[in-house]
Amino acid sequence: MSLPDEPAREIRPLRRPPDARVPIPGAKSLTNRALVVAALAAGRTRLSNVLLSDDTLVMVEALRRLGVGVEVDRAAQAMCIDGCGGELSVRGAVLDARGAGTVARFLTAVVALGSGRFVIDGSLRMRQRPIQDLVDALNALGAHARAPSGCPPVVVEACGLRGGRAVVRGEVSSQFLSGLLLAAPYAQTDVELVVDGALVGAPYVEMTLAVMAAFGVAVERDDLRRFRVLAGQRYRARDYVVEPDASSAAYFFAAAAVTGGRVEVPGLTAGSVQGDARFVDVLEQMGCRATRSAGALAVEGPAVLRAVDVDLAAMSDQTMTLAALAPFADGATRIRGVAHIRHQESDRLAATAAELRRLGQDVEEFADGLRVSPQPVRPVTVATYDDHRMAMAFALVGLRVPGIRIAGPGCVSKTFPDFFDRLELLRAAG
Repeated sequence: MSLPDEPAREIRPLRRPPDARVPIPGAKSLTNRALVVAALAAGRTRLSNVLLSDDTLVMVEALRRLGVGVEVDRAAQAMCIDGCGGELSVRGAVLDARGAGTVARFLTAVVALGSGRFVIDGSLRMRQRPIQDLVDALNALGAHARAPSGCPPVVVEACGLRGGRAVVRGEVSSQFLSGLLLAAPYAQTDVELVVDGALVGAPYVEMTLAVMAAFGVAVERDDLRRFRVLAGQRYRARDYVVEPDASSAAYFFAAAAVTGGRVEVPGLTAGSVQGDARFVDVLEQMGCRATRSAGALAVEGPAVLRAVDVDLAAMSDQTMTLAALAPFADGATRIRGVAHIRHQESDRLAATAAELRRLGQDVEEFADGLRVSPQPVRPVTVATYDDHRMAMAFALVGLRVPGIRIAGPGCVSKTFPDFFDRLELLRAAG
């Protein structure tokens, strides 16, 4: 999270194209899913290569308030969780999700399994982020939840989750469906979940299913439209290694693209369960060369980036990344399918369009995306709206153009606290 008087950070252009191998910390989305599953399992789970960031530590604190024992070993980048076996030991709690959507959405579903009065709240921005669809689906499964504003705070008068059938809208956030799936094994009867409308962020649901399977719970599915979780299944404690974060790795692949260099990320492979690992496919369309091996992904940038017209619905966190590359392409870049990112840490489409215009770009903003026609880049201090992805994406511009500064750089602590230090590895490898 950025601090009120935090100075802007200047990003200096690289003197030469990098040839770098950049380790990336564990995935935030996998870390928080694994924490929830481990908390519900019976026994001790050890998670290694976890991400230690604002969002994951907020999840740790919230689970502790629910009576779950969590030990954090920063030096080893590991956590040990003593699961509750699906039976929360506390009879009510107030949970502060701060700005973490996974914490607010996942734990709203989890606390419905307990007994007592639970309140899930968060930051000012979290109080503007929708959650009513999740509340409605939980109530259809026998919960007693309410969110008077349609956003947090949410109050859950918990007495266990009955189960049954619920319809959940898919076009706002995949986290609603993921939260329901994570809690579903501990409902009293089978749970059937039906998706209404287009499902945004489908790879994140696939990720949820993969984590559930890794801990011993099977989900029957009809594509990504209908899901059935049989009652009586339980998560089994285990040792689990978290993959490197593909969303974070994408900034370094994009750095190779914008500078004409080469960046390799060890431990991330083409077989990753993370949808953002497919961002390298987009970079290939832009003229980059991608190398996929059993132990790493690597990207080498071209002399000139090609403009693309792509639907990023399956990897919407990369909207800002692609937008930051667009000023250096050989024509107009069109981004589609990401209307839902208006409801995230910031209105990401409006924020991205505004900052691109300040950089001198010709931008058309649509309900579901942007069209960026490249113009000479002006040096500016980029506003980041306390949004970590705005800060990391627009830092890429500064690797190529002098005079770029990032306001409120501390916001990267949400998911990648040492992002700027790792970005400097590119300078050392040039």
